[in-house]
Amino acid sequence: MQTTSSEKAIKMSSLSGTDPGAGINIEKQETTDLESLSPGTDFQGNPELQQERTRDDDHRGGGSIGAHVTQSWVEHPKNRLHEFGFVAVLVSSQFMTQAGLAQTIAPLQIIGDSFGSTSPGQLSWFPAAYSLTVGTFILPAGRLGDLYGHKKLFVAGFFWWGLWSLIAGFSVYSGPILLYFCRAMQGIGSAFCLPNAIAIIGRSYRPGVRKQMMFSVFGATAPSGFVVGAAFSSLLAEFVWWPWAFWINAIVCVMLAVLGIFLIPATPPPFLDETETTWDRTDALGGLTGVCGLVLFNFAWNQAPVVGWQNPYTYVLLIVGLITLGIFGYIELKVTKFPLVPFRDMALDSGFVLACVALGWSGFSVWTYYFWQFLQKLRHLSPLHASAQFSPVIISGLIAAATTGFIIHRVPGSVLMGISLLAFTVGLILLTTAPVAQTYWAQTFVSLLIMPWGMDMSFPAANLLLSNKMPRDQQGVSASLVNTIINYSISVALGVAATIEEHVNDGGADLLAGYQGAWYLGIGVSAFGILVAVAYAFSERRAAKN
Repeated sequence: MQTTSSEKAIKMSSLSGTDPGAGINIEKQETTDLESLSPGTDFQGNPELQQERTRDDDHRGGGSIGAHVTQSWVEHPKNRLHEFGFVAVLVSSQFMTQAGLAQTIAPLQIIGDSFGSTSPGQLSWFPAAYSLTVGTFILPAGRLGDLYGHKKLFVAGFFWWGLWSLIAGFSVYSGPILLYFCRAMQGIGSAFCLPNAIAIIGRSYRPGVRKQMMFSVFGATAPSGFVVGAAFSSLLAEFVWWPWAFWINAIVCVMLAVLGIFLIPATPPPFLDETETTWDRTDALGGLTGVCGLVLFNFAWNQAPVVGWQNPYTYVLLIVGLITLGIFGYIELKVTKFPLVPFRDMALDSGFVLACVALGWSGFSVWTYYFWQFLQKLRHLSPLHASAQFSPVIISGLIAAATTGFIIHRVPGSVLMGISLLAFTVGLILLTTAPVAQTYWAQTFVSLLIMPWGMDMSFPAANLLLSNKMPRDQQGVSASLVNTIINYSISVALGVAATIEEHVNDGGADLLAGYQGAWYLGIGVSAFGILVAVAYAFSERRAAKN
């Protein structure tokens, strides 16, 4: 049988791509134009590309999002300098998200004192309000990017983020309520940037070592973003004025939005179905019930430490939130044609991945929040000194991310998740059992070295595993799922931890007992995650045998 030029190109690229160190050959593999190939093209030399082709072909035939194709793949810049800027702008969304979280965790006591807020429940709202909206609005943001173009949503997200960062600085003249609100609005900007940045990477790079490294780089910016955000916000809070951290954040967000306009290529929606209404295509009913349910449930958990569970509106909101989330699940499974969460299409291993991420990052959020309180209130360090002690996570995180990028295609997903959850658990145990008077270089330092392995193995692995299982037109949904789980878990875990702290710290007389109670919660959820990873491994083995 005669071999076409397209078939030769695929076969040559699959052979040349076998050497991970051959950068030019991998580039050849990635520039193969799948859209120009017929569904019958021979992909036997490269099963990953075959799966990509099959998913997109099946998706088009099923009429899920689009009746016709616009452009499934996005061509990443070929000029090395341009590509560096392209990737840098995209990963800045992860960097800025973590820096935004640190904005109120590091100088928490200074911000609280300026408002006269001392209650753990009130203070926890400064980071929790931010994570709440990041985790809640990522789902609709990813879908909107799939439908109307990821670049548009990415740029708009940074402009929105900058606006509310500017207003947040002026909350110093109002009170904590305005800052809570501005933090929530900041989170919406981050929610629009994160999934659309990941989706652009998912559409720009074919499966292979290069794509794996891009996701690892994306994850590696998380620890450095947190440390830089903590250091600058602490420096400004101690020596200038804490609102300047928000005003500078506003300037940076606007600059990144402008750079995104010039450095990111056009990203038209991959599939369009003009026969369906916007209401249907966006799954507006699902988005409305999902957002409402998540906000109500999370608000109840985080408000309970402030007003007490005995307050009727706390548990009423919790119950209403759970009912609304149940309605959301029914809509996604039975009603909508275009679900925000494709439960019907998700494989069992995707559920395992998301469960591992939720449990691990819940423990991580508790570790992070109370680590800063431990250093500042019990070891009496300034926010800037605490930031310096936190800085080893940058190096450890970079090593973890690079390692993940190189081994992710050789190691089963369950193993990666198991290692990350073990790192979360061990890091929490070390900090929980550290005496207040102990030297920093003992358990505290070791905990800081271990925890980034949990972050920077689970995040890129989860994103890559889901990205490779999703068709091109659902890359925004894929990115949304992982980031929703991470950020929503952070917010819920902080609410539960604050409740535990309030009940075991003897009215504020025993701070260490309160922090340790919260950390024990983190140890419990992370250790349970290890069991989930073991179940995931058995599931993988069973699937391999079949």
